[in-house]
Amino acid sequence: MSESATQLATSIAVRDLGLTDYEPVWRDMQRFTNERDASTRDEIWFTQHHPVFTLGLNAAPEHVLAPGDIPVIQIDRGGQVTYHGPGQLMIYPLIDIRRAGLGVRDLVTALEQSAVDLAADYGIAAASRRDAPGVYVAGAKLASIGLRIRRGASFHGMALNIDVDLEPFSRINPCGFENLEVTSLAKLNVECSLAAVRDKLSPHLLRHLHLSAD
Repeated sequence: MSESATQLATSIAVRDLGLTDYEPVWRDMQRFTNERDASTRDEIWFTQHHPVFTLGLNAAPEHVLAPGDIPVIQIDRGGQVTYHGPGQLMIYPLIDIRRAGLGVRDLVTALEQSAVDLAADYGIAAASRRDAPGVYVAGAKLASIGLRIRRGASFHGMALNIDVDLEPFSRINPCGFENLEVTSLAKLNVECSLAAVRDKLSPHLLRHLHLSAD
């Protein structure tokens, strides 16, 4: 591998998009993935979204119980239905996983473990589950994961609950599970901003992905 190819495979650009509408960011992720080539640098996008329910490719409509005034969007990631809203940190890894030498499970594990490590920074014992992707604290879901791999590259990613309104989760069966409790760092008595969480999470995620940011 040439020096330039090695640099592309081991470095990544990190972008903070702020508070965004869901669909334009989703379309931007699709466009980025469709147009990238061997010389395209990988990126991680951080954002938070205005309220929206998203249904993955395998989502059963009956898991949307009472959406009310929150829009519901059918999208192209894996997984079932979930909620996104302000106070929830979205982490979107746009990575050429073949070039990075990562399998899908490696990417899922890196996302999960970065959230586990972040929770430990705040004195919280969190863990992943092999039977249900995501990160849990005493059985309650702190972070959910849904990915899409296309042309050997990843998009979509992880939703980490910081100080998000948890009420909308009662309007769905989160991730397709009835009566699944959802939690957040705020509910776990952690006082922190999204920016602080992003700054703490980034080095954990980059370490688990074996990448570095400029």
